[in-house]
Amino acid sequence: MSYNDGWNALNLKMPARIPHTEYISHRQFILEVTGFDIENIDEVDKAKSMLALKLNYDFIWSTFSRDWKLPRTDMGRAKFTETEVPWESFYPFNSVDEVLSFNPLESASIPSMDELVDEVKTYYSKGLKMYPDAVFPGGFYNSVFTWNIVTFGWELFMLAAKDNMKKFEKILDQFTEITLLVATAHIKANVPVYLFHDDIVWASGPAFSPEWMKKYIFPRQKKIVDLLKSNNILVLFCADGNFDVFIDDLIEIGFDGFIFEPLTNLELLAKKCGKTHVLMGNIDSRILQSGSEIDIKNEVKRCADIGKNLPGYFFAVGNHIPYTVPIQSVHHYLKYIEEFGKRY
Repeated sequence: MSYNDGWNALNLKMPARIPHTEYISHRQFILEVTGFDIENIDEVDKAKSMLALKLNYDFIWSTFSRDWKLPRTDMGRAKFTETEVPWESFYPFNSVDEVLSFNPLESASIPSMDELVDEVKTYYSKGLKMYPDAVFPGGFYNSVFTWNIVTFGWELFMLAAKDNMKKFEKILDQFTEITLLVATAHIKANVPVYLFHDDIVWASGPAFSPEWMKKYIFPRQKKIVDLLKSNNILVLFCADGNFDVFIDDLIEIGFDGFIFEPLTNLELLAKKCGKTHVLMGNIDSRILQSGSEIDIKNEVKRCADIGKNLPGYFFAVGNHIPYTVPIQSVHHYLKYIEEFGKRY
């Protein structure tokens, strides 16, 4: 684990090894490595901290969160943790009219700026203590686009935007305003790295047309990024799915780097901005799930062959490593990132 390697890579000063981060919810593997149970509320922080140390993380994926007291859709989820059970979906909005009459700023529980700054400082201080040897960022999960997914659900989000964009723009503006408050609090709290998460695409690519995104989403994202970067904060963009079609737009917005799944093309990103931007991820979790050791070796080598010449590249398994991945496959992966991660 090396704060210096992580920080140098984030600032495009190529370290001697490709740095590493990970997103793991594999209970048995974590128990084996740390002795702590990631799914035990009393041990989760110890498990996370020890795992980062044992696996030599150089960066921690994390975003600030709080309860805004806003309606929240629960669309259900896959079973990713060993003790988790499925539950029924829940949608707080029943119609397009209900969505279009919603005012996030009126409904949200918004603290004073001093209170919000204190919350960010508390979150950031805890992260620094848990991960003293890796770069720990601030950031926000919902941002501009994702707010609508978690509040309305995909269907009503899309239908409302199609039905009356004039009204829906007011909703986007209010969600953007809340995100700007979070960004401002990070500035006042002196957090140097901001993880800007926004799930703007599906596995197949854009959920909305590129023209719609360019008109309604990207300018609002840029407003937030401009504020952060004008205060010398490094901003990393993270999204699930395939955002190949939006790479040029995201570069233009001003993001300093990208965190992405194997669905987004690492080779394309490397060609477009690999020398000027941080790139994090792309190891295919499906290969760890069902591939042989040779398959895993080849997958790590694929990313290493591209990333070894990029100053800001980090190894990471795209999306995350769930409990269904064979433990031996995780060990194979870790062995080969160490082998292929050496630059000189």
